[in-house]
Amino acid sequence: MTMTTGKPLPAGWTLEEIRNVSGDREATPLDTDRVVTGWPAQDERLHPEIVLGFHELCIVKAINDDLWYMGSLNDDGGVTCWSMYDDLYEALRGL
Repeated sequence: MTMTTGKPLPAGWTLEEIRNVSGDREATPLDTDRVVTGWPAQDERLHPEIVLGFHELCIVKAINDDLWYMGSLNDDGGVTCWSMYDDLYEALRGL
C-alpha cells in the first residue's frame, strides 16, 4: 500500500494511474476515519482500509476484504455504498 499525504493508495497503483483509468483528474485518496455503510445491507458498517474520492462518489476497500465498494459521499463525510466490484480496475471503469 502506497501513501499519498498520509492517505493510503491501493498496492501497485499510483494516483496518476487511478486518475487515468477513472477519467477523473481530481480523484484523490481520502481519510479512512469515516463511517462507511456497506453493501448489500445498508446498516452493515465497513471498516475502510482505503477510500478514494471522485467528487460525490467514493470507492472503498474494507479491511480484510478483497472487494471494492462504490458509494456516495454524504454531507457528513460518511459513505453509503450501493455497489461492489471484484477488482479496482473494474470499479474505476464503473464510475
